[in-house]
Amino acid sequence: MKSVAREYVIEFEERKSKFIGYVKPVGSKVEAEEFIQSIKNKHPDATHNCSAYKVVDNGQEYFKTDDDGEPSGTAGNPMGDIITYMEVTNLAVVATRYFGGIKLGAGGLVRNYAKTAKLAIQEAGIEEYVERKIYLIDFSYERIGEVESILNSARAEYLDKGYNDRVTYKVRIDTPTLENLQALRDIMIIDL
Repeated sequence: MKSVAREYVIEFEERKSKFIGYVKPVGSKVEAEEFIQSIKNKHPDATHNCSAYKVVDNGQEYFKTDDDGEPSGTAGNPMGDIITYMEVTNLAVVATRYFGGIKLGAGGLVRNYAKTAKLAIQEAGIEEYVERKIYLIDFSYERIGEVESILNSARAEYLDKGYNDRVTYKVRIDTPTLENLQALRDIMIIDL
């Protein structure tokens, strides 16, 4: 199963309309929908925030597209077709459009939304999908160097960092990274 390697953003202009493509690897339907909502929140003034995602979550496949006000079938479906054509899963794609005053027509919309999804996926890179889970890691300040070395070499996704009596990181990591962290002394790991 293949997915995108990382979160990525692309941008281009077509006949004065600005298209911004966002893509992110996701592990669940909830994560996909949260990502889409975060982009909508980031661009509330955009003309459209069209989306598509495909996720296998606990053996169940979820595939959803949304035209977000564009004519039916001209935005979400072409993006979904690109996901299928490129044989990737566990990802969400959002195409934000700012209308530039020149109508693109149905064919132009289909081409440009498909282009947005394809460019975002290509630029993010395609690799074998590795499941990542969220963990809370609690450790002493003396371990920061060791812990960050392991996390950074594995391209861990930092979700939160706390510095009190001890250091607490909330991270999304894969199983080999978890095992490397478990080998360290004076570290507590909680599966969220």
